[in-house]
Formats: sequence, C-alpha cells, structure tokens
Amino acid sequence: MIFVTVGTHEQPFNRLVKCMDELVKNNRITESVIIQTGYATYEPKCCKWSKFFTYSEMEKNMDEARIVITHGGPSSFIMPIQRKKIPIVVPRRKEFEEHINNHQNEFCKAVAERLGMIIIVENIDSLGKIIQDYETIAAKMKIEISSNNTKFCVEFEKIVNDII
Repeated sequence: MIFVTVGTHEQPFNRLVKCMDELVKNNRITESVIIQTGYATYEPKCCKWSKFFTYSEMEKNMDEARIVITHGGPSSFIMPIQRKKIPIVVPRRKEFEEHINNHQNEFCKAVAERLGMIIIVENIDSLGKIIQDYETIAAKMKIEISSNNTKFCVEFEKIVNDII
C-alpha cells in the first residue's frame, strides 16, 4: 500500500493528489493507494481518500504503507522517518499556488543534502518512475535517527562512572 499525505495547509495540493490518481488509473501503480487530500479540490476517482485522518489513523496508514509520500512539511516527513521508512517528498510550490512561497522546496533540499533520508520529487512527472524504482533508491539511503535523550544518558553515565 502507498500512503500519501498533503498535510493541513489550507491551499489545495491538487497537483500531487491528481498525479497519484492518474498513476493508479493508468496502471502505473497497481497496489492500493490511500490519500489524505486535505483542502484539495480534486477528488480522487481511483484511490481511497479522506480529507483528514485522526493521528492514530495517520500512524496506522504510515505503519502499513510500503511507501509514504508527503508534502514538504517537516511534521509529515519526520513521521515515516521515525518508522524507519524513507519518504518520497513532493514539496508544495508557489508557482502552482500550493503555498505562499517555495520554502518547502528549499528546506527539503537542505534536509536531503545534510541527512539524505528523503527522496525529493521536484518534477511531478518523475513521480511514477521514482515509485517504480523506490526499493532501489531507498536501499542506497540509510536512516540514522539519533535521540538527544540517548546521547545525554550515555554522556551522563560516563560522568557518573568517572566520579565513582
């Protein structure tokens, strides 16, 4: 299953929702697709969808998904990373009236460059190919999530052991 989330921003993200629906319609994607459409005005015809999901439904969908596709908001792409999944990220763009500026694109590029844990789609026409090649692309990436709590505990334990 592929799970798509466009977040809760009030500008529609029809470009991503419609693209996913078309990929299913044209049999470029044959597995089931669930889309959280948010304020999109386009209603998918070939995919299961809901404007919004509860937090527990979001977690369930992300856990069950083979691939998670998100918009470029950090809250959306961090959740699959926390589940050890490499998300495909399609940043919202100003020129398509999906956001007020291109900060998602700029932010996602910085995250990909520094951490390498997301697959960015800048050209929506390449999304089908990226989904097709997902396993190969994701296999070359690794997820390294470090917890500051864990680091603190390790360092604190060293200090305590040195004192004792």
